[in-house]
Amino acid sequence: MAAQKDQAAFEGIVESVQGSVVDVRFQDRIPERLEALYAQGEASIVLEVQRHVGVQKVRCIALTTTRGLARGDAVRASGAGLTTPVGPKLLGRMLNVFGEPVDDGGDLDDPPRAPIHQAPLALSERITSTDILTTGIKVIDLLSPLELGGKTGLFGGAGVGKTVLITELINNTVRGYEGVSLFCGIGERTREAEELHREMDQAEVLDHTVMFFGQMNEPPGARFRVGHAALSAAEYFRDHEQRNVLLLMDNIFRFVQSGMEVSGLMGRIPSRVGYQPTLATELAELEERIASSERGSITSVQAVYVPADDMTDPSATHTFSHLSASLVLSRQRASQGLYPAVDPLGSDSKMLSSEIVGVQHYEIARAVRRTLSEYESLKDIIAMLGLEELSASDRAIVSRARRLERFLAQPFFTTEQFTGLEGRRVELVDTLEGCERILNDEFAEVSERALYMIGKVDEAESQ
Repeated sequence: MAAQKDQAAFEGIVESVQGSVVDVRFQDRIPERLEALYAQGEASIVLEVQRHVGVQKVRCIALTTTRGLARGDAVRASGAGLTTPVGPKLLGRMLNVFGEPVDDGGDLDDPPRAPIHQAPLALSERITSTDILTTGIKVIDLLSPLELGGKTGLFGGAGVGKTVLITELINNTVRGYEGVSLFCGIGERTREAEELHREMDQAEVLDHTVMFFGQMNEPPGARFRVGHAALSAAEYFRDHEQRNVLLLMDNIFRFVQSGMEVSGLMGRIPSRVGYQPTLATELAELEERIASSERGSITSVQAVYVPADDMTDPSATHTFSHLSASLVLSRQRASQGLYPAVDPLGSDSKMLSSEIVGVQHYEIARAVRRTLSEYESLKDIIAMLGLEELSASDRAIVSRARRLERFLAQPFFTTEQFTGLEGRRVELVDTLEGCERILNDEFAEVSERALYMIGKVDEAESQ
């Protein structure tokens, strides 16, 4: 009888429904913040407590549509936060924020579950690495090498190739990756999710991959929490299976955007440029969980949409501070047909030091960047006076820079059907050799076109 009384005391009544915001009133005690509530009756509606309003009322955000929910409906407090399935049984499956399969593979066979909200690793348990994750993409491996166990951001506006680049990274790294790959789509289009699932199946890497999706048409609460669900699955592989995890996220801006929607629905006063006042905290709660320990590592590659190509936008600047490498995609380079459209001067990596990559790599990367920088400063003079007015040494710099730009362009495996060009994966040693030979003017008499969209530099000699 006492148990029944306790259960009844922990049931609430819907007081108001305003879109995705639901107010629930309880009697004797109220649930904790971030606790999951479930609406009773026919509608399977999941709520998460965001704020205590007064003594007996909580304000919740819905992670499912609130269609069918009405004032007076009963709501049950679960006594815990949301959980997601974890473990090897997830491999090869596509899941939503609740860990429910959204593919045609049937139900999961009772896997273990873990809370989606977890504390990050303690500082004493974290380790750092000096190992490089080789991608086979020339401009990345040369100028912005990725840290194994680090976080990399792909920054760019709409239509400059973020998703194509992350898809190529999946193609080039997942095949030879000995750990688990985990893809998290935040605010993804349904078309992109289906295409990615099909491509990974065709590449025969799906059996080593878990996919989480909070799609664009889902409520902001679901998009806001799917990243946390994916991280719980990644942490389980790292801590319990002791495996390395490659975590690919597309798109971090959609996470920020969904947080902005949730904040607005909760009635918070917006901050700069309309973003939520809790932007830095919410982003840190997600990013700080991506860490490596002695048991295993989590290597993250994150696409970040940059509104209006403005790199000073708060969503971009707050993300920058969490990363060990940043790849900035340039609309100008994309318009010139230089793909991948990575800006060699705007991109950076903390791994590009002589102690980590070696003296030869470091010196060649510096020389390439210096040559491209000098060419950039000469462009205004060329536009006004013409190339003929430059000195012989400046013309040599322009010649090297234009050949380097074309050599660092590369055909992708994932775009073969669109470009008709066979994809290339180029080893770092071949990239270094090609850049060094171009810097030494070995290809000064070879046309620029011969160096465009090739793999190794030797291919230019055969044209």
